[in-house]
Amino acid sequence: MKILVIIALLVVTIVGSASLFVVNETETAILFKWGKIQRADYEPGLHFQIPFVNNIKKFDKRIQTFDAKPEDYLTEEKKIVVVDSFIQWKIEDVEAFYVSMRGDMDIAQERIATIVKEGLRNEFGRRVMHEVISGERHIIMDDINKSANKDVKPFGIRIVDVRIKRIEFPPRVSDKIFRRMETERARIAKELRAQGNESAARITAEADRQVTILKAEAFKEAEQIRGKGDAKAADIYAQAYGKNKEFFTFYRSLNAYKNTFGSAADIMVIEPDSDFFDYFKTKQP
Repeated sequence: MKILVIIALLVVTIVGSASLFVVNETETAILFKWGKIQRADYEPGLHFQIPFVNNIKKFDKRIQTFDAKPEDYLTEEKKIVVVDSFIQWKIEDVEAFYVSMRGDMDIAQERIATIVKEGLRNEFGRRVMHEVISGERHIIMDDINKSANKDVKPFGIRIVDVRIKRIEFPPRVSDKIFRRMETERARIAKELRAQGNESAARITAEADRQVTILKAEAFKEAEQIRGKGDAKAADIYAQAYGKNKEFFTFYRSLNAYKNTFGSAADIMVIEPDSDFFDYFKTKQP
């Protein structure tokens, strides 16, 4: 009897636990009955089902982010650009999502990527390069959001956002652009160096001119000072000579001797009775 009670309790426990399921805040759920959808409007919380008759499938209702593969697109003037983008989407109607996508998130992302890619191709195809790169990027993203949401609405999906991360040129085009930019920068650098050399030459010439002027003015001032000094010295000599002619003559002769015989090796060939040796002679009183 006890064994039957225990078995009954176990059966009740198993059936009871199988009858309960929880839907979290981040989930949405579908209730099936014999493989057919019976209910898809569950709120978060604890819910009941009939074991072996019903089964539950849960899906993440949070925003999903899909990083799309970079693709080549043609602008209106038939120029190729490489666009790197990402897509954010979520399940709005879980029943429609299950029916259209068989409840497969990967299939949904592939379908969304195809729709967004077609939208990008249309948007880029009616714009020129300047509008694509700088002028109307936000307009492109808004237009794609609107058009893509119309296409995915029957799938129970809502596209939250489409963002363009980067717009680049293809590698072969980028190399040409970089080489052209490098050439242009080299040309500008050459011009700047030429302008710098011209400015340096002009500054150097002006500095040399200023130095020449300063030297000439300094030489002129020095000569004027020297002339005044010589005139003053001559005046002093004249005054001294006038006061004592004999002494002045003697003094000048001594200076001449000193300047002439500056070294023991100096030799002078001159008549002994020359006036130059007048003060070497013995004067008679």
